[in-house]
Amino acid sequence: MTSQKRLVEILTDKGALPPEWREAVESVDRGLFIPDRFEGGDKEADPAQWARLAYGDVPVVTQVDDGEEGGPGRPTSSSSMPSMMLEMLSLLDVHDGHRIGEVGAGTGLNAAWMAHRLCRENVVTIEYDPAVAEQARANLKTAGLPVVVITGDGMAGIPAFSPLDRLICTCTVRTVPYAWVEQTPGGKIVTPWGGSFHSYSFAVLDVSDGTAQGRFTGYPEFMWARNQRGRQWAIGDVYHRQEGVKSTTPVDPHDIDNDADALFAIGTRLRDAYPKLHHADDGSREATYWILGDDRTSWATVEYVPGRTEFEVEQYGPRRLWDETAAAWEWWLAQGRPARDRFGLTVDRDGQRVWLDEPGWLVPAS
Repeated sequence: MTSQKRLVEILTDKGALPPEWREAVESVDRGLFIPDRFEGGDKEADPAQWARLAYGDVPVVTQVDDGEEGGPGRPTSSSSMPSMMLEMLSLLDVHDGHRIGEVGAGTGLNAAWMAHRLCRENVVTIEYDPAVAEQARANLKTAGLPVVVITGDGMAGIPAFSPLDRLICTCTVRTVPYAWVEQTPGGKIVTPWGGSFHSYSFAVLDVSDGTAQGRFTGYPEFMWARNQRGRQWAIGDVYHRQEGVKSTTPVDPHDIDNDADALFAIGTRLRDAYPKLHHADDGSREATYWILGDDRTSWATVEYVPGRTEFEVEQYGPRRLWDETAAAWEWWLAQGRPARDRFGLTVDRDGQRVWLDEPGWLVPAS
């Protein structure tokens, strides 16, 4: 049967297993942190398939709809893709003796790797969901690495364990809490970061003199922090056949949707609305580009038709979401189409600020 050796082999072949984390990955059995039943896997009914996923470099969803019955099946907790976890740990730059706080215990596997390398007394993890926290405790105990798992809101940090040398967050945040900065003096923070328009970046921040500052990297896809969620709605949750204000635009929505740097840049300005490109199913190659407000009061559409240079726009609600999107697009073009690695983030007592090239060059609001 597929085993932990297979996971190590996969990660090694992909060049995704840093030497400093090899012993921890080899020693901690991921299968101990994977439930017997999950979507796509059933250990009793099909043990071979369960093992392929448990010991593969794939994410495994371990909870949907916050554990409530009758929901749409939206994933709300998981065992992340091991290679992505190791990418985060590499960015964290861990050294012997470091005290590490983790926000988002999940299954407990990430904490287990850190505890194996550093000793469990140097690691603490906090989890918002009581049921997820209890399962993480059980998993860590079974693995012989009983890390302290706190049930609580990780956005407040882990004050009882501070000061920290490193803080790692395994859920996406819109705003880096200043509590994290206060609790990691002279240290480093790594977290998935973004807004509703684009949420696929790691923020890697160094802390000095009460300020955290750094840049963006990677293309992670993590679940939202429970109290900073966004981008949750389907089109039908926002659009109810209202009639909006109509206009036209020369901007091809594919130019935005196909460019990761454009999506990131627009997302630094338009953080509380999200795009959906919906293709026609009749072979016409036509498409509708939706922009949906997080508060479900505003929406916008751009109707793409092949061969045209002007596209119909319709906007509804108190905001003109396409106008905001187009303005951010034009701003990005005017800056010379900067790649994401030219952007940075500063977090201090006054909040967080996104900048381009240098901390003083702030990205303008929408």
